[in-house]
Amino acid sequence: MTFLKNIDRRSFLALTTAGSVSLWSNPLQAMTETEITIPNIWSNGQLLAFSALDGATSYESGLVARSTDEPAGLILVHPARTEITFGKCVPGEVQLTNDTFILRTDKGSVKGAFVDAFHLLIEGPYTIKTLPPLLDRASDGSRTLIGARSHFDPSLLHLDMSQLLKQRQQWLREQAIPTSLPLKRKQTLYKALSVMKGQVNSPEGLIRHRWTTPDRWPHRDMWLWDSVFHALGWRHIDQSVAQDAISAVFDGQRPDGCIPHQLSPLKFSSVTQPPLLAFGVQQLAGKQPDGEWIAQFYPKLTKYLQWDFEHRVAPDDAAHWFIDPDPLSRSGESGMDNSPRFDGATRLYAVDFNAFLSMECAVMEEFAKLLGHSKEALEWRQKHEELNRTMNALMWNEDVGLYFDYDPVAKAQTRVKSVSGFMPLLCGAASKHQVKKLIAHINDPRSFGTPVPLPSAIASEGFANPHDMWRGPVWVNTNWLVALGLDRVGRRAEASKIREKTMREIERRYLELGSLFEFYDEESATHPNKLPRKGRLDPASPYHQAIHDYGWTTTLYADLVFSTSNRE
Repeated sequence: MTFLKNIDRRSFLALTTAGSVSLWSNPLQAMTETEITIPNIWSNGQLLAFSALDGATSYESGLVARSTDEPAGLILVHPARTEITFGKCVPGEVQLTNDTFILRTDKGSVKGAFVDAFHLLIEGPYTIKTLPPLLDRASDGSRTLIGARSHFDPSLLHLDMSQLLKQRQQWLREQAIPTSLPLKRKQTLYKALSVMKGQVNSPEGLIRHRWTTPDRWPHRDMWLWDSVFHALGWRHIDQSVAQDAISAVFDGQRPDGCIPHQLSPLKFSSVTQPPLLAFGVQQLAGKQPDGEWIAQFYPKLTKYLQWDFEHRVAPDDAAHWFIDPDPLSRSGESGMDNSPRFDGATRLYAVDFNAFLSMECAVMEEFAKLLGHSKEALEWRQKHEELNRTMNALMWNEDVGLYFDYDPVAKAQTRVKSVSGFMPLLCGAASKHQVKKLIAHINDPRSFGTPVPLPSAIASEGFANPHDMWRGPVWVNTNWLVALGLDRVGRRAEASKIREKTMREIERRYLELGSLFEFYDEESATHPNKLPRKGRLDPASPYHQAIHDYGWTTTLYADLVFSTSNRE
């Protein structure tokens, strides 16, 4: 192996005494000798930021950096932008976590770590462009401290770098992962855990709990259904973080019961998002739920779901998402922003919304029984059954064998084949006959049985921009939900196949590109960083490329690994 030939080996080993470290020119070689616990791939687009697991974060002034390659460097992207360049990176001779880096370049060895939310300490050769007014810098020999000017403390320049690196990496080294994982899975899991650590923010402003974000940049904020998916991964690592991720979403609940789809310490949005919060509370409660844990959320969930029924369910009909005229995000409320489901539509009875609501009502029935509210339990059961009947009456297509959205204006199904058509598997709406037809689509390579299942929409249907976000690519959260639905109807083999193929694509692309991405090509032909997002592919714009180091991809990947290992 090649082991940091020109780095100060003694100081490097001193800072890694908390665990064994391997830095390979090929990340898959010689792993029988030593295990990699710290990710060792440097590539473009990886996110670095201080975590609330180590101290207080700052929404407005906290530093966030994004890695660059060719040459290796960092772009500070928040609170102001500047570029730091290190040199040409030696492949594999790298450590890179959400808050530390060590690498060897053609200019020499470089180390760096976040001191706190406001300061980044760097040791080694680098070049930097002019600092903008919001940033400050102090230097001494080979050391440089860069920080937010509003909180800048030059005395931090003299901290012990080895000790700082050890402290920041300690959490990752201490994580207990399943034994006997394949090497690719082990490497990818450590990367996922590193990203997860960087997602966690401290209570601030309008948010009173630790909270998670899909990405520290560019989105930065908290989202409703994202937070549930984040909690599902965190439950294997730290139950308190998982619970906070759910609790923080309720910090934005309005007096009328509505819970916004997007929240930050400064403001909340005016629309909502897929109702999965009761499900999330249930999943964290486990098989022996704590009555106090359920009781604190039950009235809040009741108000939230009542708001959905009052504002998003037509009288005597079905649930519909808010649809926006923005052509690049027709229904952000659905979570499937630019899905072809919404092209040209003004109102749709949405199969996924109804399935999620039905599942929430079934969970609320369980909660009501646990808390002794027998009358309310019956009411939740009635709502659940009525939603299932509505889906089967309006949205099931026997000829195609799939659920479709229903357009009440045209009084017809939309016939857009979307992954949303499988969501009734979650709530008991589909009969054995319907399940069989749905699985036929999952197994059909001309439909949803693509090399990487399950496409968000079937690109061969002929709609515009078929490789853009929800217009074809695979999303890990919908795969996770469909696999759960298949489990619930007793089709565990099909569920296992979806999970395994999803994990393999995440692993493959991580080892190639260094990130866990927002979405993936269903044909596994195009790298995720080459897929367009909301109208175009623009590497200079974070909003027009698949997001790197993405929230629920990392947390659900972790959940899949831990859960699959437990099943085995």
